[in-house]
Amino acid sequence: MARVFVYGTLKKGQPNYKHMINTAKGLAKFQGRGRTVEKYPLVIAGKYNIPYMLNIPGTGHHIAGEIYSVDEQMLQFLDEFEGCPDMYQRTLMRIQVVEWEGKGGAGEARAAADGVLECFVYSTATYPPEWVGLPYHDSYDSSGKHGLSYVLRESR
Repeated sequence: MARVFVYGTLKKGQPNYKHMINTAKGLAKFQGRGRTVEKYPLVIAGKYNIPYMLNIPGTGHHIAGEIYSVDEQMLQFLDEFEGCPDMYQRTLMRIQVVEWEGKGGAGEARAAADGVLECFVYSTATYPPEWVGLPYHDSYDSSGKHGLSYVLRESR
């Protein structure tokens, strides 16, 4: 099992959460909520209003999201879904645990008690330079006050 931190449309209540609970794509178990230890720019960009965490550590905000434990099948699905490695790149990032529901071995408990976990995150270093000038968000909600509703793939 691997840990994945999601901050955009794959979170509970967001347009693509259905993929996280579709066991035909693999297993994803919600573990808790967290935020990035380092600051990053989270922007909503492109004609489909997609959330992107730009891989510019130290700039932006501590990004809020959810921590999942996923099996290899789900990790492969997420790589495909996220257009990895072209659109997003899957990298390990340090995530501060805000709220923990996960149950697991002593190593997991120790990591959660320490407050910081290493999780895979889909961020991007391959973005148009003008995206750096977009507004930065600390959390994502498709129907947030930004007014930039996400366009589902099946509606594009």
